[in-house]
Amino acid sequence: MCYGNAMDMEWAKDGVTGELFSVQARPETVQSRKAATAMTTFDLKERGSVVTSGTSVGESIAVGPARVLHSPDHMDKLNDGDVLVTERTDPDWGPIMKRASAIVTDHGGRTSHAAMVSREVGVPAVVGTGDGTRSIQDGQMVTVSCAEGSEGFVYAGALPFEEKQLSLDELPNSPVRLMINLATPDAALHWWRLPVNGVGLARMEFIVNDVIKIHPLALTRFDQVEDPAVRATIEELTAGYQDKSEYFVDHLARGIATIAASQYLDPVIVRMSDFKTNEYAQLIGGTQFEPKEENPMLGFRGASRYYSQNYKDGFALECRAIKRAREEIGVDNLVVMIPFVRTPQEADRVIQVLAENGLERGKDGLQLYMMCEIPSNVFLIEEFAQRFDGFSIGSNDLTQLILGVDRDSEELSDLFDERNQAVKTAIAQVNEKAHAAGCKVGICGQAPSDYPDFARFLVEHRIDSISLNPDSVLDVLETVGQ
Repeated sequence: MCYGNAMDMEWAKDGVTGELFSVQARPETVQSRKAATAMTTFDLKERGSVVTSGTSVGESIAVGPARVLHSPDHMDKLNDGDVLVTERTDPDWGPIMKRASAIVTDHGGRTSHAAMVSREVGVPAVVGTGDGTRSIQDGQMVTVSCAEGSEGFVYAGALPFEEKQLSLDELPNSPVRLMINLATPDAALHWWRLPVNGVGLARMEFIVNDVIKIHPLALTRFDQVEDPAVRATIEELTAGYQDKSEYFVDHLARGIATIAASQYLDPVIVRMSDFKTNEYAQLIGGTQFEPKEENPMLGFRGASRYYSQNYKDGFALECRAIKRAREEIGVDNLVVMIPFVRTPQEADRVIQVLAENGLERGKDGLQLYMMCEIPSNVFLIEEFAQRFDGFSIGSNDLTQLILGVDRDSEELSDLFDERNQAVKTAIAQVNEKAHAAGCKVGICGQAPSDYPDFARFLVEHRIDSISLNPDSVLDVLETVGQ
């Protein structure tokens, strides 16, 4: 059926027969009005006290006085530009919602009435806060931010933010493949129109943290979980999944597939989980399965976890999710990337575990990449090149390990500089030797986004791809295009 204009479609799948039904179709009123040659981005310049938080709907920011209303009968109390705060909305709230600058609800999710209407009228919404009507005072000045990922925040006060229009017209051609770094499926659906060719870094751990929330071993070893409260939370989150491991695989596969679909047929490089032990411990059930380390940055992370008996069954879930996304969902543009590989021998062990879990390099076109972020990766790049199809330089870790500077240290922040000659020499060496071995080289660290001169350096050394933060793509494109 052809409607002749952009439509907002809703679908339902019969859980028994598997049949797919169209249950609603209505003219789409927001996305189709947006210029195809421009994008608007919002950047919060200052963060304040968080009053409440919930699921983010939209990508914008709004500031205004909060109006706490418990019934649409009181809609006369809301002035144009106020932030509507209520328990939940239904069609009776329609007229008032169009006058609000933002919407905050106690209940509801991404498919709730408030979420759908906020998308239609083009205002940010934070839904499912649980306590918005109690935490926010009527008349209180607040900042509603949906520009920070899948979680939306309501801050106290009027905070400064920048709204920037990104023009996609008359852009120069890039001498190098530009890609983007993405963390969430929501971000992929927002930034797909950027003039890039793929995703250079899709961070798996963000999907695990924001969507799944449960430590994978608390699912594969649920019978070992000791804390009754943790067991109850896991039972609640995994309701409907007879196999608790399937909860992890299902959500991760769909999240990864969404990111891959946004750039199909261009490559989407998915980095397997790179939590540190202290970050893994913050997942539900994580404290029981994680060791306490004095220096998690240099501890049990990356490749060393994947073949260890202390995480191997968790890594198997990650592999099942990749395999499902590629083979069942059909996004075969996924490339698997392994982080923090300390030695070639460790690379061999990880490659073997991948193959045992159905991810064999070269089979069905599967490519394996490795993060290049440790000095040993630079010194032994020719040996690593015999095991992988390509490399992605992680300039943040590489810089801290070459210069001996903790990248999170405020005291040493002036010393942390990816443009240091030692770091640039290492990158140039990796680029030259990897190319000689027939491998591709990209970079996915922060530096090209922050420093135009560093981006020029990469182009001059004929790097194959530069993966950027989405909001810096156009600026870097103008730089390298010159």
